[in-house]
Amino acid sequence: MKTIQNLSVRSVLNTAVLVMFLLAFSCSSDTLLESEVNEGTKASSNSILKTLVKGAALNAANGIDIGPDGNLYIASVNGQEIVVMSKINGTIIDRIKEGVDSPDDLVFSSDGSALYWTDILTGFVGRLDMETGEVVKQFVAPGVNPITFSDEGRLFVALDFLGDGLYELDPNLIDPPRVIIEATPGNPFPLGFFNSFDFGEDGRLYGPLFAAGLVIAVNVGEPGDPVSTSPFTDGTAEIVSGGFVNPAAAKFGPKGMLYVLDQTGELFKIDPATGDKTLFTRLQPGLDNMTFDTDGSLYMTNNDEGWVAEILSSGQARILSTGGMIVPQGLAVMAGPNNQDVVFEADLFSLREFNGTSGQQENQYKGFLVPPPGVFSLTLPMNVSASGSDLVISSFFTSTVQIWNPHDGVIADYADQVAAPIDAVRLDSGEVIVSDLGLGGVYRMSDAFQITPLVVASGMATDGETVWVADWATGDIVQIDFDGGSTTSAIVASGLSFPEGLAVDHEGRILVYETKGPVPSGVSQLSRIDLITGVKTIIVEDLKPKEGGLPGFPPMWFFDGVDVGPSGDIYIRGGEENVIYRIKKNKIK
Repeated sequence: MKTIQNLSVRSVLNTAVLVMFLLAFSCSSDTLLESEVNEGTKASSNSILKTLVKGAALNAANGIDIGPDGNLYIASVNGQEIVVMSKINGTIIDRIKEGVDSPDDLVFSSDGSALYWTDILTGFVGRLDMETGEVVKQFVAPGVNPITFSDEGRLFVALDFLGDGLYELDPNLIDPPRVIIEATPGNPFPLGFFNSFDFGEDGRLYGPLFAAGLVIAVNVGEPGDPVSTSPFTDGTAEIVSGGFVNPAAAKFGPKGMLYVLDQTGELFKIDPATGDKTLFTRLQPGLDNMTFDTDGSLYMTNNDEGWVAEILSSGQARILSTGGMIVPQGLAVMAGPNNQDVVFEADLFSLREFNGTSGQQENQYKGFLVPPPGVFSLTLPMNVSASGSDLVISSFFTSTVQIWNPHDGVIADYADQVAAPIDAVRLDSGEVIVSDLGLGGVYRMSDAFQITPLVVASGMATDGETVWVADWATGDIVQIDFDGGSTTSAIVASGLSFPEGLAVDHEGRILVYETKGPVPSGVSQLSRIDLITGVKTIIVEDLKPKEGGLPGFPPMWFFDGVDVGPSGDIYIRGGEENVIYRIKKNKIK
């Protein structure tokens, strides 16, 4: 099949591994903070938590539609919410969260009485009755993503990334889904990830193939028609246009032209009769979805940056909600010019580089879920640690650990040796050590040796010779020492509250980001452990990690990272506030 030739086989296999794992595993201004003395701890005081970087208002901006009230409705997978926003000035009017798990696309019924959305990570389609507030959901399949109505009121969805195929749904979400195009063991990706789509005047469904770089038209048929497993050979699907990288949405606009956005940042106009395409405008990479108002106004979202904008007739973007960092997770701090701190932040779809003093973003490196053909690229970064001039990138979502350099790109990749890595570090010897939730412990990459089992693998830290790792479930910190080819492990701290990020300060003490976890008695604070005396000092209390989560995903949801810079300053993720904080060294004891 023509489209499959453009698919990244490695990405497809990694995605398949992830799906199997998910099914199997359950488990602003400166603020003066006063610490509270708890039993067995020594508290510090007058700790200053300063906002270094402020992120976007949305944790991601995905599907978009205009409601009967004239407002924009925006799906946010990472935010686990649907945001209601004024299309006039970008004011956030409401955040719909009830029954909303991981919304990637959404659409209103033609009469505006119901809002439908797709929860891509759980595989459900939701329906919100706009009058009664009642939510009804139906399971389709993991990866359910684009959703739209035909002019006749028929409802359609397709699968992306965690599956492939096309379905028609009962608008009441009662009758079982009707399969139109189905994946089979012999052809597991019959389309190549059919993304946000729209019906043309000819009654066919037009949309992009994200992984294949094509735009196609599909004959959706009628109930009772046979299921297609080979849509490009039996005539169900036809290629309209090609030459895209990762096209993510296609919508019909004024004068019957088909508008197609590519995640490269390019927006094209296509004549559906000839397939001829014209570049309309070039915007910031990471474009996700769009919708046309009845007056022809075009509104668009950017997933990587979290912004929402109106695209003017000139092609310029009138930003309604500004973008930036969307889900800060792991942090790594290195020495820059004049030994100034440089902060790298794992932002899921990007690796961002900030000036540690000013907070100014200095560089941004794109991560790929589906890399361009023939490109060995940066994965989707969820955690990061520094090792000399290199960075160690780990990603639970893409089942990958990489050694990466800003100048040389990917130096080494351990995708074949990991399952669900939460964190990874590299020793001075060059050995890479991984904390892996799927494998159930800490592993050495050189020989796949399990160093120590963990109930729920969590954050790591190293001074280059010794490794410390947290067990999220037990609250233990395990120290791992290396002597040639042998290793020894010992618990050096216990009783911590669902620990995630770890770091080593300049005095050899361990910083721990403690979180509330799933229990009311949990705490959210940054603590410091003196390994010689065993004394725990609370550095900052009442932190606000990003709340949320889904069954079958890591229980920490988005990782809460911390690191110490060459200056001795501490940098910490402020999850719920979507910020990076800095604590100056001279502000703590």
